[in-house]
Amino acid sequence: MSWIAETLTSSVGRKLIMALTGFFLILFIIVHLSGNLQLLLNDGGEQFNKYAHFMGHNPLIQTISILNFTFILLHVITSIILTRRNSEARPVKYYVSRMQNSSTWASRNMGLLGSIIFIFLVVHLANFWFKMKFGAVPMVEYDGAQYKNLFLVVKEAFQQEWIVALYVLSMVALGYHLSHGFMSAFRTFGLHHRKYNGFIKGLGIAFSIAVAIGYAIIPVIIYFRY
Repeated sequence: MSWIAETLTSSVGRKLIMALTGFFLILFIIVHLSGNLQLLLNDGGEQFNKYAHFMGHNPLIQTISILNFTFILLHVITSIILTRRNSEARPVKYYVSRMQNSSTWASRNMGLLGSIIFIFLVVHLANFWFKMKFGAVPMVEYDGAQYKNLFLVVKEAFQQEWIVALYVLSMVALGYHLSHGFMSAFRTFGLHHRKYNGFIKGLGIAFSIAVAIGYAIIPVIIYFRY
């Protein structure tokens, strides 16, 4: 088992962890967005409340949720370690002259982008996940069954300008973060060739823009609708 420990603590191993956790989080982002888009249905929040109830009571989903939190922490910790190691190993002249010419703005500012996303996650969990789990959320009835009215919680939160602004800014940061991470993950897995690099890069950019817009329009539409 020592070779596994050595691999996971090496630079290559850490990049592999970043890629694997990144792919898992991308899948989570897609599923989470598909569920959150139900907030935009003009049904008073019924479909979203039912969706949230299902997600909160399904054992499989709850297990995946625990894995998701674990992977987020692993992703953050590994990124911090890699950033520090790269900074210590890179001469200043190389950093100034070569990195700016050969890398994108997103790749040079992943620390900043990651920090914005981390702040967003803290605010997001405090306003929604914590209230869903431990808060006094009003109940609503559909077809004789009781559900937590989480749609009301979301609607009230998105009436605050600073929360809407934070969400939009964070989604811009997420888009840039994904645009670099998407291509970087494929490169880590060895899928790097001039024949298909252009396609992967284009797919990553398109995906990043779609995700950023998809998440960002939710608080904006709710803010102006209500």
